[in-house]
Amino acid sequence: MSNKIFLLALSTMLFALCPPAQAQQPTRIPRIGYLLGVSPSAMTSRTEGFRQGLRDLGYVEEKDIVIEWRSAEGKFDRLPALAAELVRLKVDVIVTAGPTVTRPVKEATSTIPIVMASDTDPVGNGFVASLARPGSNITGLATLSPEMSGKLLEILKDILPRLSRLTVIGNSANPGDAQTKKETERAAEAFKVQLQYLDVQDSKDIETAFRAANKARADALLVLGNPILNARRKQVVDLAVKNRVAVTYSRPEFINAGGLMYYGTNFNDLYRRAATYVDKILKGAKPADLPVEQPTKFELVINLKAAKQIGLTIPPNVLARADKVIR
Repeated sequence: MSNKIFLLALSTMLFALCPPAQAQQPTRIPRIGYLLGVSPSAMTSRTEGFRQGLRDLGYVEEKDIVIEWRSAEGKFDRLPALAAELVRLKVDVIVTAGPTVTRPVKEATSTIPIVMASDTDPVGNGFVASLARPGSNITGLATLSPEMSGKLLEILKDILPRLSRLTVIGNSANPGDAQTKKETERAAEAFKVQLQYLDVQDSKDIETAFRAANKARADALLVLGNPILNARRKQVVDLAVKNRVAVTYSRPEFINAGGLMYYGTNFNDLYRRAATYVDKILKGAKPADLPVEQPTKFELVINLKAAKQIGLTIPPNVLARADKVIR
């Protein structure tokens, strides 16, 4: 009997010393899916903005979170398969870089939270019911602000005091372009500037659009950001130089390709703020309850090399307002 009591006591002691089975199991690290339509090298500053946002919130990659990076490398027909792959991985949240990417992810899942790091027109694109009440598994950040077009026209007027004709080159099939066109029309009316809109549905239409703008004697051009024009940035910039026309762009990547001017959303800040959405969702918030934010930070970038190529002098007061000047 004493042996049995001893063995029972020993077993009880050993059991007490053993950690609970639950404690032995490793803590699950949240996984973030991040899907890009273009090459990661073309989006380095934006993805770094997102990573910085996570670091600011105390996250350490591979320790507190894991990011599953996927890129279509400019082959947009690959996006549905990549979106499906992230869904199969059962990531906790998917971050999308633009509406072209968001759509296939939306079609791939209605349950996994989706954070739009940027979107030209979330309502027009059919991703959310409204900015205030997304109403689905999608939320995030919009790139457009109503006052942006007016500010852009003001800057163009400072550079070109005699500005009277502005040509907008975009794609009417893109809801974001349609929204920008509408806002620019309002601003043009206020500044008494005649507006011409040229539709680019295919890359072969780009050169035709520049010829039409030249024929209309446009004083300046506004090139909108959409997959067709973004993919042909170098061609667009070269045509601007060839036609010796001042062109402002709605995506900062055009300036990296040699473009003249960008005024608009600070995309790095937008992607940094996308991290706050991921953080809230990982802590239990529902996308449907998180309002879509509009941009709060804007930037003006001037490329003096491009100005010199077309014989344009940028006034000192405009240069003083620029956030970045390329010399």
